[in-house]
Amino acid sequence: MSHLNTENIARSTEEVEWHPLRPFLPENARILFLGSFPPQRKRWCMDFYYPNWTNDHWRIEGLVFHGDRDYFADTERRTFRLEAIEAHCKEQGLAFFDTATAVRRLHDNASDRFLEVVEATDVEALTASLPQLRAIVTTGEKATQTLCQQWQIATPPAVGSAVEVPGHRFVLHRLPSSSRAYPLSLEKKADAYRHMFKTYLE
Repeated sequence: MSHLNTENIARSTEEVEWHPLRPFLPENARILFLGSFPPQRKRWCMDFYYPNWTNDHWRIEGLVFHGDRDYFADTERRTFRLEAIEAHCKEQGLAFFDTATAVRRLHDNASDRFLEVVEATDVEALTASLPQLRAIVTTGEKATQTLCQQWQIATPPAVGSAVEVPGHRFVLHRLPSSSRAYPLSLEKKADAYRHMFKTYLE
């Protein structure tokens, strides 16, 4: 009798999760942030990208653009000010989506290590609608690897650097993760983001 592959059986029974957000693609976008996939909805504090209250993406942008880490935060309600964020992104030309449109979570958490990509995003279609795009920005290893595989980039960019995307007018730029699990202070992360924004927005 053959042995059952219990790992494959477990994977096949995990529910496929489809991306819960529409791509946010302002026509003037010069930077497109692509993550891996949103965290579970139970962790959200708003219906937008980087929705986890303990993720520091919007604190970093508040610090970079306004000198105030809490500029986009409603600290009393422990949420972010969605209208202000959307207006800011449209004004600056910042677009958002992820490198997967469908995944299985192999563990009950948001870790990229336990995300199985079921359907990858059609990044070519996303970028075709952004004529002013200058950079795709990733902040995690899985998103970076996914794009490098799609574009056959042999050497992924190191954190804080960029590589040319063959046959395209934009680059792939990697930043430190805004997750608090990434071992770097908020101020040093903001320095890396500030340099990136200055490079592609000015």
